[in-house]
Amino acid sequence: MTEIIPKLPVFFLVLIRLSAFFVTVPFFSYKTIPVKDRIFLAVVLAWIMSYTMEETVIKIDDAYAMLVLKEAVVGLSLGLLAYIIISAVQIAGSFIDFQIGFAIANIIDPMTGTQSPLIGQFFQTIVLLLLITTNAHYMLLDGIYYSYEYIPLQSVWPNFGDPAASTFIMKTFTAVFAIAFQMAIPVVATVFLVDLALGITAKTVPQLNIFVVGFPIKIGVSFIIMIVTMGVMVAVMQKLFRVMFEAMRDFMVILGGG
Repeated sequence: MTEIIPKLPVFFLVLIRLSAFFVTVPFFSYKTIPVKDRIFLAVVLAWIMSYTMEETVIKIDDAYAMLVLKEAVVGLSLGLLAYIIISAVQIAGSFIDFQIGFAIANIIDPMTGTQSPLIGQFFQTIVLLLLITTNAHYMLLDGIYYSYEYIPLQSVWPNFGDPAASTFIMKTFTAVFAIAFQMAIPVVATVFLVDLALGITAKTVPQLNIFVVGFPIKIGVSFIIMIVTMGVMVAVMQKLFRVMFEAMRDFMVILGGG
């Protein structure tokens, strides 16, 4: 009992960072996972991780509340960064839906509880399956574990004031939109050519109702292109995972002042 009590302040700080991380990070934050299971997982992982920090000594004093707030901010920031990068598939789906006319038919995503485009929901399901298949969700847990090497419990506040942080955020958003564009460009470019062909046809054959014929043609062509380029899209999704892990590492370095 005497060995456990000194570890409680460290355990609570680790639990706060893990819980905040699970609130925003992909896969672990999805509503399809019961809240009780997420809480249980966070408690078990926090208890295990607290025993790996034997040299860390934290006392409950006036600065402990600031440490609690810092841990919550760090966990939320890392999880939100990973969520923003993974949302590139939703952006790609929005590009495709807008081009083929599915933008008016958004659905509720049961995993996040928000509105999602149809193709974006399809890509999100593929990303989730790919995340589990490649064991990338274990890499997310490794990321939050090794975050203590860059942002230790004793640090007072993350280094958000560093100019490198704003530069990093701009580069991350640029990379997200670039990856989304890479995923959507085969379908978007093909459908644009179809629109061009339908426009020429409407001028040469005015008797043909292009609005009736063009909509199913664009849908059929877009589905064919997605089937043909699915291997490329999966490769881009795997690249998205690498970008996510590298961005989390770089972000931790910046916040830790390294």
